Amino acid sequence: MHIFLDTANFDELRSAAKLGVVSGVTTNPSLMAKENNADLKSVITEIASIIDGPISAEVISLDAAGMIKEARDIAKWSPNVVVKIPITPAGLEATSVLSKEHIKCNLTLCFSPNQALLVALAGAAYVSPFVGRLDDITHDGMQLVTDVVTIYKQYDFSTQVIAASIRHPLHCLSAAKAGAHIATVPYKVLMQMIKHPLTDIGIERFMADWNSISKT
Repeated sequence: MHIFLDTANFDELRSAAKLGVVSGVTTNPSLMAKENNADLKSVITEIASIIDGPISAEVISLDAAGMIKEARDIAKWSPNVVVKIPITPAGLEATSVLSKEHIKCNLTLCFSPNQALLVALAGAAYVSPFVGRLDDITHDGMQLVTDVVTIYKQYDFSTQVIAASIRHPLHCLSAAKAGAHIATVPYKVLMQMIKHPLTDIGIERFMADWNSISKT
């Protein structure tokens, strides 16, 4: 499973890139607003200079024609850009057109296996089932990921599953067990995945033991 970073913060991206474990980035209008930056092109271009992998940039049009026009423009910004499109009738229509033009699309806000099935049939490169938001309304978000992975394997769809709306390290572990191709995680969760109290204790003991013999 690959790890993408779900952020539009350059400092987080530069820090995560040094670890050598992040292979892509996802953004959305909410993440852009968090950074108070409405210049999507400049953000995506800068991210592409930091991370050499798929970078999702979301359209803001709600009609198919608008989505297609935006997507064609976004696709020119970087060779590894992926156009993020919501799962709506217009979104599916746009994806079916764009996929024939070899423009990679990430269909977002997926909350049901039926939606994911249609996404694959439309030719999307990625689908993003939202785990945390389903958990928030007492649904099993990870079961959705499991169901989508099962369906895609059954019919050998090429669409990759991005477990999104990841809230904590357990979500990422469960996504890996479910067979998700990718988990896109906030920077905070990535850092939490690294930490373990026994690792910290072990380092402290090793250093204390070394210091005890190095002074003799």
